[in-house]
Amino acid sequence: MSVSVASTVHRHVEVDGVRVFYRESLPDRADAPVLLLLHGFPSGSHQFRRLIDVLGSRYRLIAPDYPGFGHTQVPDGFTYSFDRLADVTEGFVRQLGLDRFVMYVFDFGAPVGFRLAERSPEWIAGLVVQNGNAYEDGLSDAARGVLLADPQEPGTEAALGDLFTLPGTRYQYEAGVTDPELLTPDSWTLDQHFLDQPGRKEAQRALFFDYRTNIDSYGRWQAWLRRNMPPALITWGAHDPFFLAPGAHAYLRDLPDAEVHLLDTGHFALETHLPQIAPLIADFLDRTWK
Repeated sequence: MSVSVASTVHRHVEVDGVRVFYRESLPDRADAPVLLLLHGFPSGSHQFRRLIDVLGSRYRLIAPDYPGFGHTQVPDGFTYSFDRLADVTEGFVRQLGLDRFVMYVFDFGAPVGFRLAERSPEWIAGLVVQNGNAYEDGLSDAARGVLLADPQEPGTEAALGDLFTLPGTRYQYEAGVTDPELLTPDSWTLDQHFLDQPGRKEAQRALFFDYRTNIDSYGRWQAWLRRNMPPALITWGAHDPFFLAPGAHAYLRDLPDAEVHLLDTGHFALETHLPQIAPLIADFLDRTWK
């Protein structure tokens, strides 16, 4: 029996003093479609490692770690904001010489990715959106409470601090999952390892207090979608307690031809539904790249 598993390289590239770590598959074809994978909180490029194994021999999958996440290293005094994460990711794309790719946006990857799309729309061959919000329809009350938190309000720091603990990290994986045995504890354990590194919790606090800039940008991003009409595949964990299923359907207002799949799982849908999502992505890449 023939089994095709991708070879993956793990590299660093320097971008404005930031040493960006990334994973890249080595497909069988030099002209393979390119999929840029933008991860979420509190994870990193490692959240895509199984997807890279499954699809990386047919497509060029590239997954960087943002500043403040994973193995990426930042200089002293780095300012954490979503604009700066997008600046570094844009520099990363330019360093690799990418000029056209399908972009997978998940969670924090949506505000990073939509900033890239606004700056260089010609790069975007298509969008894969997985629990990546661009509409207020998708914000739960719990998400609003955290993402619009006022740092001056009493109790805000304590509430955010709970997010950065092992129970808080594990909850993000388990909430809304109907079969917990499909989850590997390696995922939240590795996330917590990085969260516990010096300076990482402070970086995450800064990003959470900056998140309101993303919500303020939703209207602009929706206008970008209407102007550019990228092909879009939307796969969404329907029981995500943070980014609700109406956030998936909301994309159809601006992209009526988008393909939407709601899955019986939570926020980290790839953890439980890789066998369902991977073929959808492969089919989408084949159709979109042509």
